[in-house]
Order: sequence, then structure tokens, then C-alpha cells
Amino acid sequence: MVARFVLGAVTAGAMIAPALAGQMNADEARRFVSGKVFAFTCFDGTRGAGRVLDDMGAAGAVQFSGSGPIRHVRLPGNTLQVRGQAVCASIKGLPFEPCFNLDKKDDHNFRGSVSGMGFAYCDFHHQGAVQMLMARAVARPRSLHARERTGSVEVSVRVETPQVGSAKIEPVKSEIKSEPAKTESAPELRRSTD
Repeated sequence: MVARFVLGAVTAGAMIAPALAGQMNADEARRFVSGKVFAFTCFDGTRGAGRVLDDMGAAGAVQFSGSGPIRHVRLPGNTLQVRGQAVCASIKGLPFEPCFNLDKKDDHNFRGSVSGMGFAYCDFHHQGAVQMLMARAVARPRSLHARERTGSVEVSVRVETPQVGSAKIEPVKSEIKSEPAKTESAPELRRSTD
């Protein structure tokens, strides 16, 4: 469980990697990454895509260890924090606040790793909005039933609705037969002699 929190923290922190790779101040970093989509793959096979929001939260989808279900993740505002030249993550339930080393590879690729644990890294690639929209369109669930294609229907005849009249409804009369009550004596209870 803690490993997933650390990996989530790496992912969240490294999403802001492009901002600090070029030695930008906190405001420049925020403007640079805010709202942009990044695809990522991590050292353990974890992969996904997400975006850093204006409030320094993040949202996206993650598939842990490269298999299993895709989980949609939303980190609340102020989860990612710029402290001096370091990017750190404040995640509820995590006993520490990890900070990240950010290395720029080129204009679209970056690597983010947890400070002091260089082996725990994620590689990030800036995705454009068009690629993200195409990925969403391809990933949408499909119906198991084929759609029937029908042309437009034109109404050419009007059907009259019959008039509904009011009629007096007679109540149902129940017939109660009065029969003389039979008198039966109560069964006698006897003790068993066995």
C-alpha cells in the first residue's frame, strides 16, 4: 500500500517535471504545466496519462504495474507544492512528503524520480490535446449490439383519437349467504397412556 502511495507521489510530482527542468521559478512552472497532458511510464511498468490542474492538483488515469484495471485518480488542490527549486507532494496518508529530481531530456520528454531513490522514476512525454481526444475516442466502451440504421420517418396520415364518454358504473354487490352455524364440540384432549 505504501509502495502505491510512493508511486502515486512520484507520478504526481513528476507530472510537473517540465516546469523545473529549464530552471524556471514557481510561477513559470505553474503556467508551463497547468492544464497540459502528460503520458508516463514508470520503472515498475506503471503507466498512464494525466494533467496538472491550475490549483496544483492533478487528474488522470493510472494502470499500476502495467496490468490490471485502469484507475482514475484525482489529487486535490495544493497536492503538488513548489518549495524553492524542488517539487514536492503532500499526500494524505503518506508519512512523509517526497520531493523529486527532475531531468529534462528534450522539449517533450522528462524524467522524474524521488529524491534519494534514483531507481524510482517515471518518464513523461507531453501529449497534445489532439492525441488525448483520439485516445479517449478509441477507449470508449462499445455496444455489444449493432445499431440499426433507419432512415427518417415521415408522417403522412393522422389517426383520430376516439372520444371517451362517461358512463355510470354500478358498484359490485356481494352476495352473502347466511347459513346456520354448525355447532361442533371442541375436540377432547386426552393424555397418552404410553
